[in-house]
Amino acid sequence: MKDDLGADVPLSGPPKRVVSLVPSLTEAVATTVPGVLVGATDYCTHPAELDVARVGGSKYPKVDAVLDCAPDLVLGNSEENRPEDVRRLREAGVPVWVMAAPATVPMALDSLRTLFTRVFDVDVPAWLTSSEEAWRETRPVRARAVVPVWRKPWVVLGRDTFGGDVLRRLGIDNVYADGPSRSDADRYPRPTVDELRARFAEGEADLLVLPDEPYEFTDTDGPDHFPGVPYVLVSGRLLNWYGPSLVEAHSELSAALADLPTR
Repeated sequence: MKDDLGADVPLSGPPKRVVSLVPSLTEAVATTVPGVLVGATDYCTHPAELDVARVGGSKYPKVDAVLDCAPDLVLGNSEENRPEDVRRLREAGVPVWVMAAPATVPMALDSLRTLFTRVFDVDVPAWLTSSEEAWRETRPVRARAVVPVWRKPWVVLGRDTFGGDVLRRLGIDNVYADGPSRSDADRYPRPTVDELRARFAEGEADLLVLPDEPYEFTDTDGPDHFPGVPYVLVSGRLLNWYGPSLVEAHSELSAALADLPTR
């Protein structure tokens, strides 16, 4: 069996002791295959009642703590987890399934379908089929947005990002999705605040979308740098997590964006 990146994952059967290093995968596995998780990161906040060993962060997990869980599978992500940590776990004899960082909602759902049906040998969960149906269509563009995910320095969603595709399917175009242009060459460009302001002044963008994670933007932290620019605060989990949250994400993000003017 091979993971999304083509690496061998030596499993003798469906895993019974799993450590997840990705919050969205933690929620998906806990919901779909209850009882198999024995470890998760400190940032795995859903489901709220999850009671497992905590093994540090996604970027810097405590590898020894992961090994102490005696997992027969560790779940990772090519964007959130460092190759050196994955390598150390594999060298210790632990199978690691690395999911490719999805650039679109369908890519994420296809990868999750493979994970559950092939690795865990369970039926396709109802939340996954509901998500596929909910996110199938792409609405006409209603606004062009800048989507910061960090400040000090400013970091924005760029090309080929899951959150960018979520917004595009709801009719919100990401001005940094087309790169390279100016500093757009990366998936997460780091433009200056002056460059961001210029996007609005020149008419390239007309909306600021501010999630509450990984940086917690608020009404008083974020919009104050862009006087007069329309903005909307959204849940970072609903914008960037792939899993059961996608079902509620479609309706809740749609509601949050409902009052925007049409271009």
